[in-house]
Amino acid sequence: MSTPNRVYIARLAGVAVFDPNGDQVGRVRDAVARIRPTQRPPEVVGLVAEMPMRRRIFLSINRITSIDADAVVLGSGTLNLRRFSKRPNELLVLQELLDRRVQLDPGGQPGAVVDVAMECSRGGEWSLSRVAVREQTSRLTRRGHLHQVDWDRVRGLSGLADNRGTANLLAVLEDMRPADLANALQDLPDARRNEVAAALDDERLADVLGELPERDQVEILAALDRERAADVLEEMDPDDAADLLNELPPPEQDVLLDLMEPDEADPVRQLLKYTSGTAGSVMTSEPVILPPDATVAEALARIREEQLSPAIAAQVFVTRAPMTTPTGRYLGIVHFQRLLREPPADLLGGVVINDIDPLRPTTPLPEITRRMATYDLVAMPVVDRNNRLVGAVTVDDVLDHSLPRDWRDRDAVSTPGADEAEPDTTPVGGDSDG
Repeated sequence: MSTPNRVYIARLAGVAVFDPNGDQVGRVRDAVARIRPTQRPPEVVGLVAEMPMRRRIFLSINRITSIDADAVVLGSGTLNLRRFSKRPNELLVLQELLDRRVQLDPGGQPGAVVDVAMECSRGGEWSLSRVAVREQTSRLTRRGHLHQVDWDRVRGLSGLADNRGTANLLAVLEDMRPADLANALQDLPDARRNEVAAALDDERLADVLGELPERDQVEILAALDRERAADVLEEMDPDDAADLLNELPPPEQDVLLDLMEPDEADPVRQLLKYTSGTAGSVMTSEPVILPPDATVAEALARIREEQLSPAIAAQVFVTRAPMTTPTGRYLGIVHFQRLLREPPADLLGGVVINDIDPLRPTTPLPEITRRMATYDLVAMPVVDRNNRLVGAVTVDDVLDHSLPRDWRDRDAVSTPGADEAEPDTTPVGGDSDG
């Protein structure tokens, strides 16, 4: 194996995994260590990698030819695609050890685990060898010293951790996309998941909640105090906030809506009035809207705004004033490719098109899907009986509501035939033989 003799595992989180041909097959999410009956440090038996469709599989340490901070390279392109499952005598290093409260010997100095190193012996066996521990200090403005010590010099690494912080785990998760972070949260015990979620800032937590199954969304929201929950709902897209509130009892909906700022709560209240499975219930009420006398340059500047999703930024809806939904009379749409072809000083009123009938709030989801597929659209306008724009249905809205209800639940996601495909003797999780 061509790899450093010692590897700190937190630095591997998110690192790409490649097959021998250089094709990426997934990303590292954790390391699996087997607890020994003696006092020897746990033996590292493999890594957990996340594949497409959020499937997590086990990669035996014996099948890995190279490990470093940039890439993990496998010695074989054949993978066992069975979902990883941890046995009772195994340990997920990052999930279970990071932030654990421990004591350093001698002296019993308290601290928290910030990283764990695995080391390869001459015989090719990998073990957890060193622990990076930051001392606890009573001074709020000063960070404690960082110690890198042998595994056997740290007390509190065995058994369950009753008191763990979140700073170091959050640092590992910091660069993940919201969907990947949501997936990582699903692997944590409920109490730990709620603790980590509560430590995220409002905007980050709002993005992550939108990627979680409804059950987990509700449990995390319920673990927050109501004022914080209302703040997070304000940061969510109105359609996502409405979907989440729909999972709560009406009295709880009313309490949270009353705690939200009125201008944030009003569009959510409107969305909650629509019948499930219709354009009104799945649309976003905040598409990009401009008047006909706005210029092409102004439109391009709007769709470049970082917070817009690709589907929302793909077109500008043109209406009469007012510019917030429900708007004045709907005039048409200008796709971003048309904007790129027109002189920057031209007015939107001169390039707008209106050759496809808009949706109504009552249009059912199958009809929306058919029309978007027919015209190859990523978004469609939704207008009321007075031809006022009330929102837009995007392709991601359609996918979100067309897939099975539990599609965000990682345990429910399966790849047809994956468990039977490419038979291999690579051990998975509890079946690992190190």
